[in-house]
Amino acid sequence: MAQDVTLIAQPLTLPCGAVLKNRLGKSAMSETLGSRDNRVTPKLSRLYQCWAEGGTGLLVTGNVMIDSRALGEPHNVVLEDSRDMAALRDWARAGTRDGTHLWMQLNHPGKQSPVLLSRQPVAPSAIGFSNPALKRFFATPRALTGADIQDLIQRFARSAALAREAGFTGVQIHGAHGYLVSQFLSPLHNQRTDEWGGSLENRMRFVCEVYRAIRASVGNDFPVSIKLNSADFQRGGFTEAESMQVVETLGGLGMDLIEISGGTYEKPSMAGQGAKQSTRQREAYFLDYAEQVRARVNTPLMVTGGFRTTEGMVAALQSGATDMVGLARPLVLAPALSHDVLSGRAVTSEVKPIRTGLKAVDDMAMMEVSWYTLQLDRISRGKAPQADASGLGSLLKVLGVVGWRRLRMGRMRA
Repeated sequence: MAQDVTLIAQPLTLPCGAVLKNRLGKSAMSETLGSRDNRVTPKLSRLYQCWAEGGTGLLVTGNVMIDSRALGEPHNVVLEDSRDMAALRDWARAGTRDGTHLWMQLNHPGKQSPVLLSRQPVAPSAIGFSNPALKRFFATPRALTGADIQDLIQRFARSAALAREAGFTGVQIHGAHGYLVSQFLSPLHNQRTDEWGGSLENRMRFVCEVYRAIRASVGNDFPVSIKLNSADFQRGGFTEAESMQVVETLGGLGMDLIEISGGTYEKPSMAGQGAKQSTRQREAYFLDYAEQVRARVNTPLMVTGGFRTTEGMVAALQSGATDMVGLARPLVLAPALSHDVLSGRAVTSEVKPIRTGLKAVDDMAMMEVSWYTLQLDRISRGKAPQADASGLGSLLKVLGVVGWRRLRMGRMRA
C-alpha cells in the first residue's frame, strides 16, 4: 500500500540557513574503519558514498575523536591536525553526493576509553564504572584539571574547523551515551566542587563552552548540532527534567539541530533495551520526551531509535514532536532504504534483536554494536550486508579481532 511521504520529502531549513533536502537522517554509528594509527581510510569514503546515493538527507559520521590520547575503540579516526586533509576531502566529497549533508560527529570518550587503549583515562571526576561486567574493561579515570578542560574545549573547536575546511557540511557534538560531555552533565559521574560541577548550571558549562568555541571557529552559517540524552536512566544520574533545561539553554545559544537519544553502556536504552511495548509499537523510543521538548523550544529536533516502518516515520513527523527521523541500524541492513521510503513504499526494516544465546552477552549493548560494525565493514568493502548473520558467529569473529588488536597494541606499546 502506497504511503503519503510528503512530510518526509520536505526540505528543512536550519537556524544557520543551511537546508537539508529531506527529513531522513542517518544517526552516528561507530565505524572503526580508521587505520591502525587512527587515520582516515578509503573504506570510509566508500561507505558514505553508498549512503549518500541511498537518498538520506543528512548523514552523521561515527565518532571522530578530538584527542589521540583518548580513544573509544581501536581504529577510531582522530582529527587533531591537517595531516589527513586529502583523505578527509575524499570522505567529504563521497558523503555529500546528490546534495546530501555530511556532518562529522566529534567526541571524547572520557572514562569510556577501554584499558586496552588507555590505562589512565580522564573524566570530570575520578569515578569508575559501577557495573562489574564493565569494570574489568575500563580503568578508574583521573579527574580533569581546569587546564585540561580548557584544552579539551579548544580541541573540539579545532577539530570542527578542520572538518569545515575538508568539506564536511556540519558537525555534531556527541553529548550522549555516557561519553565525556554526557559525564559532565551527570551528577552521578560529575562530582566536582568547582565551576564545572555541582549545580546543573555548572554541569552544563562544559557543553556550552564547547558549543561557543566551535561556533567561533566555524562561523554562523555552518550547522552545529548535538546528540543529547533524554536521560541516562541511572539512579542519581542525568534526568529528563535536567535534559530539558539543557535543551532550552543550547537552543537559546543557537544550536542548529538537537538529536535526542538516551542511555549509556550501563543502561543501553539507545538500543531499545527496556522499552515498553507501547513505545515499540509507536516505534520512536524517545518521542514522548520530544513532545515535551517541542513545547519548550523551536530548535529543530531529530529523534533517533526505534523507527522501522514508513508509517511510523510519517506519524512521528505528523505529531510535530520531531522535525527529522533519525535512522541507524535500518540503514545498515538497507543502505538505500531512504530511496524506498521516499518513493512511497510501505517499508518495513529487517532490524531484529541480535542474540548469541549467552545471557551475559545478550544483556549488553556491545554485542549489538559489534554485530552492526561487522556489517559496516562489509559495505565499506563493496559487499552487501548480511541480515541473517549469526549472533554467536559474529561474537566469535569480534573476539578474534579484539584479540588480534590487543596483541598489536601490546607490540606498539613495547
